[in-house]
Amino acid sequence: MKSTQFIQRAVHAILSVCGLFSITTAFAASPIFVLNSLNADVSVIDPKTFKEIKRIPVGKEPHHLYLTPDGQSVMVANATSNSITLIDPRTTEVQKTIPNIADPYHLRFSPDMKWFVTAANRLNHVDIYRWERKGMDIDLKLVKRIQTGKTPSHINIDTKSKTAYISVQDSDELMAIDLPTQTVKWVIPTGKTPADVYLTPDDKHLLVGLTGENGVQVFDVTGEKGKLVKTILTNPGAHAFRSQGDGKHVFVSDRGSNKISRIDYTTMKVVDTYKTLAGPDCMEMLNDGKTLLVTTRWAGKLVAIDINTKEMVKKVNVGKSPHGVWSLDHANRQ
Repeated sequence: MKSTQFIQRAVHAILSVCGLFSITTAFAASPIFVLNSLNADVSVIDPKTFKEIKRIPVGKEPHHLYLTPDGQSVMVANATSNSITLIDPRTTEVQKTIPNIADPYHLRFSPDMKWFVTAANRLNHVDIYRWERKGMDIDLKLVKRIQTGKTPSHINIDTKSKTAYISVQDSDELMAIDLPTQTVKWVIPTGKTPADVYLTPDDKHLLVGLTGENGVQVFDVTGEKGKLVKTILTNPGAHAFRSQGDGKHVFVSDRGSNKISRIDYTTMKVVDTYKTLAGPDCMEMLNDGKTLLVTTRWAGKLVAIDINTKEMVKKVNVGKSPHGVWSLDHANRQ
């Protein structure tokens, strides 16, 4: 960590002499992006001052975002505009908009970078794309459209880039898709209103947040079909996951109770609970190892929590119904 900061300061000094101060400022302190779903824009937060410094107009209902495999662009999925906006993760400049992407509510790249998968929340299908990039020219080729139950929600993909797991929110189902053949492997029932899905780093267990209940279901996905092995009791409204990055813990936002549970996924037990503001949703764990960012849908704020003291150390006003949150300076995803 100290060596990284030393390198950043050295680069900052060199580029300042060359008259490139504005570029290196963005590099030295990567901005935080918050998607304001009901404003059709993105709040940019300065991580040093924790103040909103600009708004970026995008398409309607941006819900989730993801970094391209080459690290050049943050992809903001504009669900009801049927488009994806590309933003430079360091300078915050809009690079381009990709049209004709049907209802990209949630999105995910496979680890081998061959597949790009979107869940069409309101259209009840999953789209599987091949992608190729040359500069700012991104070619997304639709390979297969797979019909689902009602309201496909969140996606996760195993480390081998073989299987995509999708929660189907209003059908109370979990679906597994074989990516090489683009075929459905299995569909199994879940508890009420499954939302985000988190796959443990060993690809053995899939955690499913039950927004309609008080818990997280744990499925063994090593066999021919997913098998429910445990339900972890949380606070009401378990919704979105974010790894702590320590190879042991994952956070889940309990949207119905304004709390966050910290789960040890080696024992499948809740080990900590944190209070936050109304409607906690998406989270980001910063690479300082202690700061957890949380969007609060109903409070209209981005909250920073010190996971060591359990205090809400920062509260930033953003737009209406803030959803996705992301920073280049994030902790390890596993």
